[in-house]
Amino acid sequence: MASPATAGEVQDDVKCSICLGYLTEPVTIACGCNFCQACITQYCAAKGAGTPLTCPQCKAQFQKGEFRPNTQLSNIVQKVKLGLKPGKGQKEELCEKHEERLKLFCENDGETICWVCEKSRDHKSHTVVPIEEAAQEYKEKLQGALGPLRKELEEALALTSKEKEKTTEWQGKVKNKREMIAGEFNKLHTLLREEEQLILQSLEEEERETLQRLQENVTKLSQQSFSLQQQITEIEEKFQQPVNELLKDVKTTLSRRKNVKLQAPEAVSTDLKNVYTIPERCLDMREMLKRFSVDVTLDPYTAHPNLVLSEDQKRVRLGDTRQDLPNNPERFDPCVFVLGAEGFAGGRRYWEVEVGDKTRWNLGVCRESVSRKGQVTLTPGNGYWVVWLRDGEYEALTSTPTPLPMSIRPRRVGIFLDYEAGEVSFYNVTDRSHLFTFTDTFSGKLRPYFCPYLNAGGTNAAPLIICPVPAQAKGNIRP
Repeated sequence: MASPATAGEVQDDVKCSICLGYLTEPVTIACGCNFCQACITQYCAAKGAGTPLTCPQCKAQFQKGEFRPNTQLSNIVQKVKLGLKPGKGQKEELCEKHEERLKLFCENDGETICWVCEKSRDHKSHTVVPIEEAAQEYKEKLQGALGPLRKELEEALALTSKEKEKTTEWQGKVKNKREMIAGEFNKLHTLLREEEQLILQSLEEEERETLQRLQENVTKLSQQSFSLQQQITEIEEKFQQPVNELLKDVKTTLSRRKNVKLQAPEAVSTDLKNVYTIPERCLDMREMLKRFSVDVTLDPYTAHPNLVLSEDQKRVRLGDTRQDLPNNPERFDPCVFVLGAEGFAGGRRYWEVEVGDKTRWNLGVCRESVSRKGQVTLTPGNGYWVVWLRDGEYEALTSTPTPLPMSIRPRRVGIFLDYEAGEVSFYNVTDRSHLFTFTDTFSGKLRPYFCPYLNAGGTNAAPLIICPVPAQAKGNIRP
């Protein structure tokens, strides 16, 4: 015979977790949990069409109507019910005071009582109902409480899932930002080391030049000192001679003295020409990048027929009409693109473009070998490394576009190409912040890329303007 504990576990196994009563016409769903056929049918109907169904007990997903009758479990339920009847091995609970069967339920005190308790002063004025009736009533109340609780649980689980997704997304953003910061500082460190070498080289050249001039002065003065010493010795010897010897050739001796005059050395300044401290510009990435500025101009042979270029080929805007231009292989059509005139197959290059208040534009670099005809997809895989603006949203056109949050809208954009490092970096010149860096492996020539985009009813008619190279950067290009 089973122990009381085991018997209790068996009773739990044959109860429906929806209605909390013994299983009636038990069915099994896909996850293996069992319910009354009527209970699970009603549960599925309450969910509504299109809502995913989850097991009320274990939360596993299942399909509507995906359950089968469990005849074996139905037989077990019947046996358990029979085993609970009086005289069949189930000992009924008795009242501790009166040792009578607990067949009544006091609504006021919320406890089971016997018929003697009901007549006592403690319960005489209370509402008392049969225990079976009370159990059925509270089963219905419990069942009613389960629905909202399960709904809240589902909402809690959904909110938990969303928060976990936000956590993962946030960690990804922090990781990307950390890598971007590390990359920018590595780049700055590299440029600072190069700047240090240039400053030390300049100092060395100044040192060598000044030392040479000073050494020449020392040599000339040494020679004059030697001549003067010789004359002093000669005069001293003459001075000691007898009168006849002293007067002999004395005029010649004195004339030689007149011919030897001390010449002052060339004035050589020992003040350093340059201040050899870390200039403030070295701590500004843009100022560092200006050392690599190039004078970019537009290539009219690549411009779409609707694009209008300025005479100096520094501005491009979308015209109102299509120009009658040769359909040469280099010309983009139908995309309204234009390339820079010069291609780069190595080294470092930097240029800036004025975008002003335009609402749409594309900027970047592309392979010289890209197709100029037909529609294109602006991704690195197709030979384009591009950032664009579309109605207030900035994106780097990676294989899946990367949003670029912007605290201050850029009116000027800087583009830095480091060919050997395989990097194309974009900067917001307005607030001197880094926007994005593409990392890739380059081969062949790369060319600056521009797209002023459509005019959008005149709201985007302003041109893209290539900014002039700073005067201090001219003739200062280094690979």
